[in-house]
Amino acid sequence: MPLIDKIAWLHLHEGRILSTRSRGKDRYYLPGGKREPGETDAQTLLREIREELTVALDPASLQPRGVFTAPAHGHAPEVLVQMTLYAATYTGTLQPAAEIEEVVWLSYRHRPQVSAVDQLIFDWLHERGELVE
Repeated sequence: MPLIDKIAWLHLHEGRILSTRSRGKDRYYLPGGKREPGETDAQTLLREIREELTVALDPASLQPRGVFTAPAHGHAPEVLVQMTLYAATYTGTLQPAAEIEEVVWLSYRHRPQVSAVDQLIFDWLHERGELVE
């Protein structure tokens, strides 16, 4: 089965989760992206977040939060996305860059507006009491 390997940043603030929407997309996605050949998870995440949100993640603060797999939004039904999730602190000012059109803080009630893999993450965070209604 085809698998899209993605690395994403989990950033929570006051029970809400940082999310992004790319130009022309109808869903919100956790910030991050696909690794380039030879990149580690950390290298991928630091590069993607710098490109998308203009902030620098602190590599020493990276904490793995889980791996989630679901059908890839906008792809054939058999294509899956595997998202490896990391929390980390950052420096700088969050602002959309590159293909990102919108940066938002979502609560659990926004679950229908995110991709399938993000819905799994929303459920997991909500069950743990980390994501508010």
